[in-house]
Amino acid sequence: MTYPGSSILRDTVTMILAGGQGERLYPLTLYRSKPAVPFGGKYRIIDFTLSNCLNSGLRKIYVLVQYKSDSLNQHLFEAWSIFNPELGEFIYSVPPQRKLNNEWYLGTANAIHQNVNLFSADRKAKRVLILSGDHIYKMDYLMMLTYHTDMNADLSIACIEVPVEEANRFGIVHVDENSNITGFIEKPEVPPTVPGKPDRSYVNMGIYIFNAGVLKEVLIEMQNKKLKNNDFGQDVIPYMVKQGMSVKAYGFIDENKKSHPYWKDIGTIDSYYEASMDLISVIPEFNLYDEEWPVRTMQFQMPPAKTVSHGMERIGRTLESLICDGTVVSGGLVERSLIGNNVRVNSYSYIGDSIIMNNCNIGRRAKIRRAIIDKNVNVPEGYEIGYNAEEDAKKFTLTETGIVVIPKNYQFA
Repeated sequence: MTYPGSSILRDTVTMILAGGQGERLYPLTLYRSKPAVPFGGKYRIIDFTLSNCLNSGLRKIYVLVQYKSDSLNQHLFEAWSIFNPELGEFIYSVPPQRKLNNEWYLGTANAIHQNVNLFSADRKAKRVLILSGDHIYKMDYLMMLTYHTDMNADLSIACIEVPVEEANRFGIVHVDENSNITGFIEKPEVPPTVPGKPDRSYVNMGIYIFNAGVLKEVLIEMQNKKLKNNDFGQDVIPYMVKQGMSVKAYGFIDENKKSHPYWKDIGTIDSYYEASMDLISVIPEFNLYDEEWPVRTMQFQMPPAKTVSHGMERIGRTLESLICDGTVVSGGLVERSLIGNNVRVNSYSYIGDSIIMNNCNIGRRAKIRRAIIDKNVNVPEGYEIGYNAEEDAKKFTLTETGIVVIPKNYQFA
């Protein structure tokens, strides 16, 4: 039996843009690119986009990397080497090779332009799905691919509705009553609204489906005309709209199945912290416990997490928290926090409203609140983090909202 979407999936190549520096996520990006930053205790940010691909039936994936890609490449090999090339499946990491004018990737469209050979005619790709590797959401891409094919579009752009008063923070698409995109505006002061919804605007999610031949022709045509074509939002999409090509808006359908669609662009430390705290809500906005839409990652071979108590004085407790494998809470208290793999929380210590990544040791009587501690950090006995903003700012990164960030491998004096 041939399933309705099988030919669409076979003829689609997926390209994930994963080369961003993530400067606003520093120091979490001190040693790694933004898509490789840990998230949700056991995952990496890129796992959510890749899991969407897997759950949508997409098996031909190129991940375009650039800055500080060692950690990301290792994770792709360890967690995502699950495809069989004999069946036409693959996931390949593609670094910049300076194919155009001897330059590195200069933007989203330029990264694709430098790799048009990966979806040209001899690769039998009819469509190219272009995704970002640093967003958190659940989406069935097959539904969008079907829409794109049914509409006979040259380009389809996934869009999410946001309140118009918030829209000036995003790239906004202007659409008519037939979902044709008639304009694209980056962070407008007066955002255009969705037809029939004067209080809502359409945000560009950075999810694009191009007809492969059209994409290649447009990039080459703009190059020949000596037009800037480095970025999709600023250059390529406005050009296609101006040329009268069929550019369609696709309304985001959330596989989270919540009344309010969930999509997070984790661009800053504060947004990263906010999205992480979303996961530990009593009824989380983003559901990790969805058997119908699993999120895949590297599963470390570690024993289950456990709490250890020593009489009535030292009671190991975790409240409203996510605790990963290999972690031992020995006589300490963890509240409203995310604790990674192989963490030791020692007696009389306290962790509240914080994110502790893999292989950390929290010393006896240490106190931590509203902090993000990256991997391989040993917090000394009795040390306090998050209680004195002035002192924290002298040693660590402190965000505008008061989140203390300690980088990977930090050594206390």
